[in-house]
Amino acid sequence: MGMEKMSGERKKRRMRQKKVSAVQKLYETCREVFANCGPGVVPSVEGVDKLKTILNGITSSDVGVWPNMPYFKVKETSRFPRITYLHLTECDKFSIGIFLLPPSGILPLHNHPQMTVFSKLLFGTMHIKAYDWVDDGSSISTPEADSSKGEVGPVNGPVSVRLAKLKVNSAFTAPCDTSILYPTDGGNMHCFTAITSCAVLDVLGPPYCDPEGRHCQYYRTHPFTCFSVDDKKLADDEKTEDYAWLEEIDKPAGLLVVGAPYNGPKIVEK
Repeated sequence: MGMEKMSGERKKRRMRQKKVSAVQKLYETCREVFANCGPGVVPSVEGVDKLKTILNGITSSDVGVWPNMPYFKVKETSRFPRITYLHLTECDKFSIGIFLLPPSGILPLHNHPQMTVFSKLLFGTMHIKAYDWVDDGSSISTPEADSSKGEVGPVNGPVSVRLAKLKVNSAFTAPCDTSILYPTDGGNMHCFTAITSCAVLDVLGPPYCDPEGRHCQYYRTHPFTCFSVDDKKLADDEKTEDYAWLEEIDKPAGLLVVGAPYNGPKIVEK
């Protein structure tokens, strides 16, 4: 009887000592960091640092994704090669997922309303372009502009635009630190362009939610010089290329983000 009891205690100790997976640690940290947050509420500085440290230590093998997976084999010849999304977990406080972008894959310029977002490039080289709003939230209706100056498409008649400042315009190669964007700072609106096959681990707090007004809005950019507005003048030390007019647009035609099963280490939700 005594030996059976001792054996049971050893078994319990071994179970307690069993290593917790990296994604389980990530999930539990997100639960802690976002516990008292909500739309537009940024986690504490300590919480942001803690979550960033966890993400910085995660590798592609920790989540079971590799550059040779079939998702990265591009067959389409369209402007938007198909992107795959692996859903790990979601609750009303946060969501965790992985975007798999094949070479030349693009997530067009889009926003993250009232969200704090952590993005960890697991492998690959990716160009990121990101903006923040610089005004009070109001849009202006502009006269017809010179369509030759547009970055994405022609301007057909008057458009409603809003001024934004460029925050990031660089290529990143893994391994690199986790990037963080906030509701009103850090490049809340960003565009991802995969130069090679890329995997991006994303944590959103809170997640998108259409009924609560947090839907994904896409944008077309127009150079600052594209429109002439009297009250939107730059200081002498500012460069026009650091600013752009953003026009809300529908989801770009041809953009396809397809869900696929996540087969990495499982998360035990609590």
